[in-house]
Amino acid sequence: MLEIPNSHNINIERVVISSIIFDPAKFDEIKDLLEPKDFFHKPHRNIFEACLELFAQDLPLDEDLIRSKLSGNKKISDEEFLYIISSNPIANIEGYIKELKNASIKRDFHSLANFLREKSLDIGTSSEEILDDVEKQIYNISIKNTQSDFRESQEIVKSTIGMIEELKSRGNNVLRGLDTGFRELNRLTTGFNKGELIIIGARPSMGKTALFLSMAEKILLRQGKGVAAFSLEMPAEQLMLRLLSSMGNIPLQDLKVGNLDDSQWAELTRCSDLISSKDFYIDDGSSLTVNQLRSKLRKLKSQNQNIEIAIIDYLQLMKGSSRRNEMARHEEISEISRGLKTLARELDIPIIALSQLNRSLESRDDKKPMLSDLRESGSIEQDADVILFLYRDGVYRRRDEENKLAKLKKEDEKKYKEYQDELKRNREEEHKNSGLGESAELILAKNRNGEVRSIKIQYRGIYTRFEDIAQEVESSYSPTKIDISHI
Repeated sequence: MLEIPNSHNINIERVVISSIIFDPAKFDEIKDLLEPKDFFHKPHRNIFEACLELFAQDLPLDEDLIRSKLSGNKKISDEEFLYIISSNPIANIEGYIKELKNASIKRDFHSLANFLREKSLDIGTSSEEILDDVEKQIYNISIKNTQSDFRESQEIVKSTIGMIEELKSRGNNVLRGLDTGFRELNRLTTGFNKGELIIIGARPSMGKTALFLSMAEKILLRQGKGVAAFSLEMPAEQLMLRLLSSMGNIPLQDLKVGNLDDSQWAELTRCSDLISSKDFYIDDGSSLTVNQLRSKLRKLKSQNQNIEIAIIDYLQLMKGSSRRNEMARHEEISEISRGLKTLARELDIPIIALSQLNRSLESRDDKKPMLSDLRESGSIEQDADVILFLYRDGVYRRRDEENKLAKLKKEDEKKYKEYQDELKRNREEEHKNSGLGESAELILAKNRNGEVRSIKIQYRGIYTRFEDIAQEVESSYSPTKIDISHI
């Protein structure tokens, strides 16, 4: 192994090994803190590996048994073995272990530098692949010192009581996490909580993007918390158009063509100023891996501590860490969902991931989604803390009407004209009432900490906004007033 300045200390390694052999009980305490590669000197590394093998076999760590494991290319001379174990052991080796880990990490960085140099000269490796590999290795290095251990009940009780007291101080409030934007969903889930992975699944045209924007709107305006959105399918400007439509009660179609009267322009200006003052960040790149997501979120949170939630639209557009042809798609999705859950815990924020559902559900008479409809991976169900399905019966009703119209056109011209006129009247009536709300359902299919059930909500299609079904929005709504009726 190439010697790197300040990346190893043979004396410290020898003292740690000697202390283990002198007092084998110490090994049980430190075996999870170190790994063989943390030892630079090969004989030390071989002895530590021998201790691991003996421990796994429930055998004592005595000199003779350790020697028996040191055969072949692991063989150590009697003189060197005696020299190692004759070093003065110490009682408190925690500081020595810290030094070993520090030196080991420096060697990891040196290896990473060599890897980067080698890959950068390889014409067959793309820059995206190099960046993805480097981010993954840096993450693995960053968690090398992260260790978890048992916590005593006294500490856990104290922490739990503190949490209960904090909740009590809020009064009769069902929210423990971020406001979901829906009263019944808040009651059932206590909000979007830190460390949770929330999956929102739906078939195309149900309004997944509109739903996540409705939720983001409440978090930004009602609670003043920062939101990071990753839109892999829709440009940031289109998302902002939808959000401004919802905030200002301005029909989205009017915004798209700039057909606004003076009052709507004034409302648009007020909404724009308000959302500009909030911590709302959108990444609309079309490619994203979990490692890239981790890197971007960690950087953003270091710059803005107010970022309290991340939303991905949508999960199936993400990529695994390996090249796609190296693993089956369901394995790739499993890696992504597990990575998202791990990242939520690491960053201590809720992560919402939108998800496509299997097309096969549309062949059923009852088209309401079920857990088995999650696309390409059962691991999504396992990793998620909360799974929501969005369902609007009107989407299928209108689709059935269009299919019937197409069929009549081929079979009966008179009935076709009559039905076409009927649909036209219905559509005009729907458009006139689109600001009043169309019924929709949020199906809470998994709730790790509570009951599951279906929640009635409404969709105001003209403004691309979901909200509580019993909640009225006044036409005089102004986003400059934070206490807004629909928020």
